[in-house]
Amino acid sequence: MSEPAPSDLRAHLDTVYRAESGRILATLVRLLGNLEAAEDAMHDAFNAALQAWPATGIPANPRAWLISTARFKAIDAFRRRARFDAAHDHIAAALHAEGPGPAAAADELPDDRLRLIFTCCHPALAPEARTALTLREVCGLTTEEIARAFLVSAPTIAQRIVRAKAKIRDERIPYQVPAGAELPGRLHAVLAVVYLLFNEGYSASSGASLTRVELSTEAIRLGRVLHGLLPEPEATGLLALMVLQESRRAARADAAGDLVRLEDQDRSAWDRTLIAEGVALVEQALATRRFGPYTLQAAIAAVHAGARRAEETDWRQICALYDALLEMQPSPVIALNRAVAVARVAGPAAGLALVDGLLARGELLDYHLAHATRADFCRRLGRVEDAREACRRALALATSERDQRHLEGRLKELG
Repeated sequence: MSEPAPSDLRAHLDTVYRAESGRILATLVRLLGNLEAAEDAMHDAFNAALQAWPATGIPANPRAWLISTARFKAIDAFRRRARFDAAHDHIAAALHAEGPGPAAAADELPDDRLRLIFTCCHPALAPEARTALTLREVCGLTTEEIARAFLVSAPTIAQRIVRAKAKIRDERIPYQVPAGAELPGRLHAVLAVVYLLFNEGYSASSGASLTRVELSTEAIRLGRVLHGLLPEPEATGLLALMVLQESRRAARADAAGDLVRLEDQDRSAWDRTLIAEGVALVEQALATRRFGPYTLQAAIAAVHAGARRAEETDWRQICALYDALLEMQPSPVIALNRAVAVARVAGPAAGLALVDGLLARGELLDYHLAHATRADFCRRLGRVEDAREACRRALALATSERDQRHLEGRLKELG
């Protein structure tokens, strides 16, 4: 064990919390069968670490230490409650014996975090509510990060989470793993959680860093488990998408950590092993002819990955894929991405008309990338003042320091 300086301990615990709290919570929910009890025990364990680690040093396996401590904290809590309610006595006894507790895990799900994701994606909850609840409680994203992913306000997301917890409590929805036959019915909701978790890791919505490696790495790990467990076309497609996007990580930032646009990236730094894996997965999903939006997004990423130079990109094929994707999953963000592809094929004026239409409908008024895209089209058309105005609007809306630096640089380029 290493002995941390007191000033470093809280920072280290914060790092452990960000990286491990979701998996710790998932294990505790499996043991306790109750989300609130698991949350209380986990927070008690982190407080205990804050007290104990300055004297004992940081354990070699902090997650195992925290789970063990949380389990004993839960035993104490259940025993205190058992004095007033005998129903808690058998729970404390089971935990003390290191038994599986009241929520034994199904053999079909070999991963604690994946178990809890499937558990939280209960069909009795509204789709938006269960996704928000799972991202917050299981994946550790903040309310603000989830709100940016959904393009809604943070209070809206907070209300969804509160309503979901209230419904679980009022309707006594158990925190138990669904039976094997129920897993495919929850797959779509689980894929949405993993997808949004990866997106936040691949392109952090706040802070100074371009990415959050721990989130994207965990999302890919979960995607691999899912693909092995339920090799449905969309599980395959999502894994392909994440792997292909991850292949570009090393080229996405410069030495200062600032964003490098796709067309300017050093493609020799792309991970060809991941690209080969992703392309094979895309082909596997497409061959089933039962694919969905994740597979189409992966196919778009595969076209980019296949171009050794930016000017060799097959933008017509990308446009066709976006047409199919937009028909399958109408979304203003997908429409914005399609506008970029259209501009590559038909010119910036065609792309600008599409973006102006989206902004006129009010769908992306608060989305900084819509204004950044408009700024780029105006610049290419020689409309410099319009480009400056759109870039300033994008800068005002950007929440990550990386995006802000990038937009400030573009404003300087516009004079």
